[in-house]
Order: sequence, then C-alpha cells, then structure tokens
Amino acid sequence: SQTKLILAAIRQSDFLNRLDADETSMMVDGLSQREQQKGEYIITEGSEGNTMYIVAEGSLLVSQANRLLRKLQKGDVFGELAILYNCKRTATVTAMTDVKLWCIERQTYRAIMTSKSKRKREQIMGFLKGAKTMKGLSDAQLSKIIDCMEECKFQPNKAIVQEGDEGKTFYIILRGEVRVTKTISGQQRQIRLLGEGDHFGELALIRKIRRTATCMAVGEVTCISIDKETYNFSKHVGQVSSITKPQSVQCNNAEKDIGNRKLSQRWASCWVRTSAGCIQFRTSLEELVPVLYKEGRYSGEPVTLGVGGFGRVELVSDAMTGEYFALKKISKKHVVQMRQQEHISVEKRILQSLDCNFIVRLHTSFRDSRFVYMLLELCVGGELWTKLREVRRFDEVVSVFCSACVVEAFDYLHKHWIVYRDLKPENLMLDRHGYIKLVDFGFAKQLVKGEKTYSFCGTPEYLAPELLRNEGHDCAADYWSLGILVYELLVGSPPFSSSDPQRLYSRILDGVIKYPAHMSDAARSIVNKLCRQRPGQRLGNTKNGIKDIRNHRWFSEINWRKLALGQIEAPTARFELQGPLYANFDRFSPDKSNVEEEFSGWDEDF
Repeated sequence: SQTKLILAAIRQSDFLNRLDADETSMMVDGLSQREQQKGEYIITEGSEGNTMYIVAEGSLLVSQANRLLRKLQKGDVFGELAILYNCKRTATVTAMTDVKLWCIERQTYRAIMTSKSKRKREQIMGFLKGAKTMKGLSDAQLSKIIDCMEECKFQPNKAIVQEGDEGKTFYIILRGEVRVTKTISGQQRQIRLLGEGDHFGELALIRKIRRTATCMAVGEVTCISIDKETYNFSKHVGQVSSITKPQSVQCNNAEKDIGNRKLSQRWASCWVRTSAGCIQFRTSLEELVPVLYKEGRYSGEPVTLGVGGFGRVELVSDAMTGEYFALKKISKKHVVQMRQQEHISVEKRILQSLDCNFIVRLHTSFRDSRFVYMLLELCVGGELWTKLREVRRFDEVVSVFCSACVVEAFDYLHKHWIVYRDLKPENLMLDRHGYIKLVDFGFAKQLVKGEKTYSFCGTPEYLAPELLRNEGHDCAADYWSLGILVYELLVGSPPFSSSDPQRLYSRILDGVIKYPAHMSDAARSIVNKLCRQRPGQRLGNTKNGIKDIRNHRWFSEINWRKLALGQIEAPTARFELQGPLYANFDRFSPDKSNVEEEFSGWDEDF
C-alpha cells in the first residue's frame, strides 16, 4: 500500500513523473521514513534544502511570509527541487498533526540516478559492440552514436518494422520482446523471438534495402534507435584528430607562459612580452588602488562592478602604471562553509591556463587572511545582459556578432576539452571595442576525451535536457545553451521559462519552441539545430564539429578570420556610454561587512 502511495505521489510531480520504471523503482528503494510531531517545522523558508518528502500519514501546512498557501495531505509530494540542486526553500512547511513522511536526500537521489545512467550507457555500449556494422569503431565513436540514439516505446501488437518497407532505422531492444515474422508461401510465419539486448534493422544503416521481415511488439517494448543519416554523421566524429589537454601552468605571481599568442592592436593589454618569450606582471596586492565613485549616492565609495554568491568584483588601478583591472574578491570563510574550496581552485586553474581573445584574462591571483583574489582583465562595456535589458531585444546583426564571439570562445574551450556550462547574457562582457568576452568560469570543467560528467549546475533556463535527465553530459551541453542564447538575444527572453522550476524543466524536456513572427527562417533553423534533445544530433556535435555552426547560413555575413583577429567593426560598439570607466555597470552599495579570517590553507595555490 505504501509503494502504491509513493508511485501515485511521483506521478503527481511534473518532474518526477518522467522517470522510467527502473529509475522509479530505485528511487522507491532509496526512500526512508521519518516521523515528526504536531507543530514541528519540516521545512523553514530561506533555509538550504537537500531533501524531498512524500506524506505517508497526517497533514501539514505550507506558508510563505506567514501567509497560508495550502495544506498537504497523505500522498502529497513536496520539496522536489532540493534533490536536483542546492536551493533555498521558498516556503515553510509545518506539521498540523503527527506525521509520517517518506524522504530522500539529494546525495542519495543523485547517486541512484548517476549509477543507473552509467549502467545503462555501459549496457548499450555492449549491445553496439555486438552489431556487425559497428565493428572497428572505437569507444569514443560508439559513445557519440549513443548520444544520437533516441528511446522509443511501442504498444503491444504494434508493428515496429514492416516487411517490404524501405529500411532507414536500426533498433536495440532495452525492454520487452519482439516477434519477427516473414511471409512464406503467402502466410506470415514466426521465424524468431527477440529480447533484451537483441537488435534488428542493422543493414538499413549501410545500404538502401527493403525490410525482409516484420518485427512486432509482443507486449510493451522499449527500444533505442538511430537512423541512417544520423549514424553516418555520428560514426565519423570520433575520427577527428585528438588535441592534447593543456597543462595548467605552474606559475607564481610574476610570470606565466603564453605560448604563441598573436596580438593585434585591438587586443592590446597590460602584458609585456620578454625576450624569453614569457610575459611578466609586476603588480602586488598592495599596489592595487580602489577606484571611487565620483558622483551619485555612493560618491567616494569603492566602485563595485558585480556581486556574487562568494564575494564581489571591484574596479582597481595599478598605482605604478595606472592600468585598470577588475579584482574579484572571494571570502575564504564562506568558501569553506559552503565546501567549495575545490570549486574555486578549479576555476582559478582553468582561467590561468586559457589564452583566448574571447575569454576574459586572468592576470594573476593573490590571497590574504580573509580573501582570495583574481585580478582580471577589465571589460569596460559591462554585461551584455544590461544592454539587452535596455533595448529589450537585439536586431539580427548584433545577435549574430555576439553569438559568433561565443562560438570562437567555445571553439577554443572545446578543443581543450573544457565544458563551460554557464552561458547566459550575464556572463558575456563587452570590451572597449564592443567585442564579447566569456567570464565566470565557476562551473567550467576539464574532461578527458569521451568522458561524461554527471554534476548538476548551470542556469535553469539554459540547462540541457541531459543534465535534467542525469544522463551524463559533455561539451554538447554548451551547444544547447548557445541555441538558447541566440533565441534570447533575438526575442528578449529564453524559449523555456516559468516561475515554477518544475514546469520549466518539463518544458525543456518537451523541447517545444515557439517562435515570434519577427524571427528569420535562418535564426529559427540554427536554434532548432542547436536545441536538439539528443546531444549527438546537435549542430556543432556532429561529423564536422563546430565548422557546421560557422557554416550555417545565419552566420553568412561573418568573416571568421577577421573576427578572430579583431578586425571586424563590432556593431555592439554603439552601446558604449560616455563617462567614467564604470558607466556601463550597475551601481552596488559598498560592502561594510566584517569578513572573518580563515587559515585552513586550502588557498595555497593562489
């Protein structure tokens, strides 16, 4: 009876009802029971959440800011978002009676789903290796094919393949049985029965052929499939030459190897090239002077360019050279409290290894007893999000240029097997010439070729479906987010949105995009091709890689060579305002908090 109650509760949830039978069963096994007394708080508004609940017995009240929202009864589910990511609770839940609850914590849920996804992927990989047409393909190529394959379900007695039809699709049975029949002497006769792991339609991938038999679902059948065109694209992806992973440069605060960087006048910076082929940066933390607001309510206070969860970015100048920089200050104590030491260290290591004109430069880093600091290139044009908010939506010329800059940044990152995972207008900055630079590498991760990562991170409206399904993701997730960005730049809002995160995620998984009349056919085409549900079918992640994005007709006016050299006159240059260096940034109140010291030593790399 409790299992039935739990399954009914799961079906209530817009998000959980998408779990398959195996995932649901594993989730039920992972639940534990908890009892709470009348009057006790189950969830407190504003607290950090990591547990989902199902009411087994009793009733509860949901309130927000002391206002009653609703009652929860036996069979209701609440707190689901907490098993996806670390979110603030938006309401308080109080026991009206003594209650019994089924609950599952985020760590348990993610461990279950990750284990299931990895096992399923390994299982399909084994099935593919048993297919004759797949022999000779590497694991990397097979992995790409899996990324292209789609899951499909068939009802009992449904014909999956019909004798005499043109063959275009290859199937592998995940669950159920398939009866294979053939016309012999004018009668349909069963020639074999296929089960889990068996495949059919294989020859359709390699030559034009008519089906020689009928394949019928005996009961409910779940298959994964791939068509001929997708297969021919995906099987070649793994054959591109591999690119060596960059080694993080071991450097002190004085120097860093920059390899073969090509500088043009547009890309001039404060780096100085030495005869040894390196560049030296002669600044200490003590020589950085805060720039102060010259007018307004914060006149005389230090200029803050941005505020984040761990600290803020301030405008500073070098007392010796007069150069301006953005100084990112991160509270060490807060990092330790949130257990994000490795997260911050990885961000710093990745940034210091990058050398791309479309990515903000990390000049050097510092630390003291309270903060770690990253001294970053100043992008005086401010956030692209601010400009988008002012004009509501960009015209196509501006949108094409901004997106092209992101393509250049992604090309550099993906060649080095770095997945960015947090594309959005807020993380795109304009330099003094109107060129776009990618900032904030807090969610970036370096992968090994063919590797998938299973962490859940990013901005909700930009999350790729494979993150929500916990299937494992790689650089293809960035191409999905590029499609979302193109849409938002042209329309002013992302294609999938809702004030209810569960409804938002359901819309992403449904993948239905509605286009306004003013969007061109070329723009609709590139968004459609970037926002394919299966990562292996996305533009940029097929046979020709990112070349397919550059060659799409929406980018037909872009001269990619001139863009890379900074020789295109940026249409975004007209956004820049006259006034002080901080004119293009929002105003933030000064930080008056007393930050505690922290001496654990996790920051020795800074």
